[in-house]
Amino acid sequence: MNVIEVENLVKKYKSVTAVDDISFVVEEGSIFGMLGPNGAGKTTTIECVIGLKQRDGGRVRVLGHDPKAHFKKLYDRIGVQLQETAYQDRIRVWEICELFSSMYEDPLDYKMLLERFDLADKKRSYMSQLSGGQRQKIAIVLALIPNPEVVFLDELTTGLDPKSRREMWACVKQLKNEGRTVFLTTHYMEEASALCDKICIIDEGRIVALGSVDDVVDLAGIDYVISFETDGDITQMIKDSIKGVSSVVREGKRLKVYSNREDVLTDLVIFLKDKGIYYRKIDIKRPGLEEAFLKLTGKAWEVEEL
Repeated sequence: MNVIEVENLVKKYKSVTAVDDISFVVEEGSIFGMLGPNGAGKTTTIECVIGLKQRDGGRVRVLGHDPKAHFKKLYDRIGVQLQETAYQDRIRVWEICELFSSMYEDPLDYKMLLERFDLADKKRSYMSQLSGGQRQKIAIVLALIPNPEVVFLDELTTGLDPKSRREMWACVKQLKNEGRTVFLTTHYMEEASALCDKICIIDEGRIVALGSVDDVVDLAGIDYVISFETDGDITQMIKDSIKGVSSVVREGKRLKVYSNREDVLTDLVIFLKDKGIYYRKIDIKRPGLEEAFLKLTGKAWEVEEL
């Protein structure tokens, strides 16, 4: 069952088309990730999907409803954490939780949520006293207070240190384990690979790939690379003898064998042993999302390391 359906969504800002005719669906109980560099249109998309911004074209349905026309029907069925959300520094954690709880008819017990996210001892702290990771956990707590079926998380881990980022990943996985649907945006490839059942790569407002991580890599048609050291020139022998090898390149003592077959490593090792060819330091590199993005867009992905 699809809990989110987006068809031909368009959003413009004067002469700039921020979201350009995109379509996708999100299945119930899954983690869906919209992945793209900064400025690709991710936040604008999520704001249109939840009805925060008026779309200029297309059709959007969340849990069967148009979020712009029927927001009241979705109010306590979705939870939202937006990248640009700002909290007053001099408000205490319990105060903001009480405020959010008062907005819903049947909210979850925020004290239980704080306990679950290891924030119970921060209940009386001011928001300004929390670390970046703790503030992001509070954002999830507030998004969960209505006990939503669908949770929207926009760039949840931006600016966090690696430890805090992975704590957030565990929180997101827990949401899925509870049966909730998660729609997240990120510009971290490793994050998308670690969390998402399905990803949508967006660039300059357009979808360039959609599917599982493996589907996206396969769509790009990128070769596996097997690298090893050996003496002598056997490049032509490998090309002639092993099926699916597209090229063999020598770089000093190392040979790099390119193939679209994941199991080519087995054939290569058997070939080398049968021919009595000694080899050292062999490894295989599977193409990933970074290589796929480069192949599909012609642009390198420039983002800080996790």
